[in-house]
Amino acid sequence: MHPVIIFLSALLPLSPCHAQDPFAWLYSRRSSIQVDNAGGECPSECDCPPTFPIAMYCDGRGLTAMPAIPSRMKYLYLQHNAITAISDSDLVNATNLVWLMMHHNQLASDGISEKAFLKLGRLERFYLQHNNLTSIPRNLPRTLRDLRINHNNIEKVTPSDLEGMDNLTILHLHDNAITDVGASLKSLTSLTLLDVSGNKLTKVPEALPEQLHQLYLDSNSIASLPEGFLATFTQLQYLRIASNQLTDKGLPSNIFNVTGLVELDLSFNKLERIPLVSTGLQHLYLQANHIKEFTLGSFCPIVDVTNFSKLQTLRLDGNEISQLDIPSDSSLCLRLASSVDV
Repeated sequence: MHPVIIFLSALLPLSPCHAQDPFAWLYSRRSSIQVDNAGGECPSECDCPPTFPIAMYCDGRGLTAMPAIPSRMKYLYLQHNAITAISDSDLVNATNLVWLMMHHNQLASDGISEKAFLKLGRLERFYLQHNNLTSIPRNLPRTLRDLRINHNNIEKVTPSDLEGMDNLTILHLHDNAITDVGASLKSLTSLTLLDVSGNKLTKVPEALPEQLHQLYLDSNSIASLPEGFLATFTQLQYLRIASNQLTDKGLPSNIFNVTGLVELDLSFNKLERIPLVSTGLQHLYLQANHIKEFTLGSFCPIVDVTNFSKLQTLRLDGNEISQLDIPSDSSLCLRLASSVDV
């Protein structure tokens, strides 16, 4: 009997005083993560991960008002709520914010105080898309680099709205009700991407920043382009003017024959001819126009082995031409195009 008893006792777990808890490493790890309450405690309706104490997640919580914000926060996520207003005091403690995400709320212009953003001296990214704004909020931080205010009800942009924003590089104003921006964007000396598609523009905005890399004007009511429109945009690579009212008469000759342009989208307009483009252009979209003739000279003024187009994408479908209208020698000019859609 004694040997059996000894054997069974060896299978029993040792008492805590004789052995270390095998899960002690997990408990000690948890206890080593200290909650950072610098600048105020995390509000109960939000999450402030101890492993990332400078971020506060309040997205999709059904909030109707701004929560209290600890001063340590750099990243604040408030999207997909029902917040209607921002008062003078709501952001007064948020002096370290770098990102402020407030898209998909119910913000109205008259609900945002003129002094709401005065303490945000470090803010770089501000998302306000999908709200109920009728104008750009006043006194936005001059430190902004990325402002997204698309899908609102903004009708006008004035010079004072964006005054002093020398750091702004990305501006999304698409899908609003803007009829004119005048010269309000000229002062944005760092702007590289401007999206004003899906508005009510009848002409190209005047005095645009010359350092633009991407300009999106699709889905407006633009019927013509000004003479020398692209001459000053030496860095422009992507230009989209699809779904407008452009006609051949509205395009000055050689307007698109400029170096540097990589992509040009003129689809869903009223063009009857293929415009002359630079041999350096790589992507050209002309589908859904009224083009009746395939003019190879639009891509290669002189067809030879040394002067060929860099086009990789050419869309001509939805026009009044067919594959039979493409000249047999087009392969010399369009040798880089993977296909020509007609």
